[in-house]
Amino acid sequence: MTLSGKISTEIRVHATAEKWFNLFATQLHHVQNLTDRVHGTKLHHGEDWHHNESIKHWTCTIDGKVTTYHESIESIDEANKRITYKVFGEDFDEKFKVFKVIFEGTPKDEGGDIIKWTIEYETTSEEVDPPFGFLEFVHKGSRDVDANLLKA
Repeated sequence: MTLSGKISTEIRVHATAEKWFNLFATQLHHVQNLTDRVHGTKLHHGEDWHHNESIKHWTCTIDGKVTTYHESIESIDEANKRITYKVFGEDFDEKFKVFKVIFEGTPKDEGGDIIKWTIEYETTSEEVDPPFGFLEFVHKGSRDVDANLLKA
């Protein structure tokens, strides 16, 4: 069993990569209204949801159980429509030393833009499994969000 790794999923979406990036870069607090997989979010520390020093508190369903965690933005790359988040606290610190979630939106000329979610992690022990449940959470949640972005 490895202690660190990287897993990812790519999803062809109907909404544009630009619309996806804008949601996560400027309207992250609306995600809880776009998928039932997120039960609630709140600003835990700071005054702005999109500032690197701000910390958000999330409550979600992952692997069939309610999971809570904190998240902060580590970096935003507007040119490449890429945002790196650090996930920590609550249900994550016991299992992971490092847990980064990377969003990337890629426009496609033929339509049906691509969003990619990558999780980079380091576990606290060999007994901790890779976070496939979290990857499934962002994958299925993205399908919900995409359907709602098309309505907007």
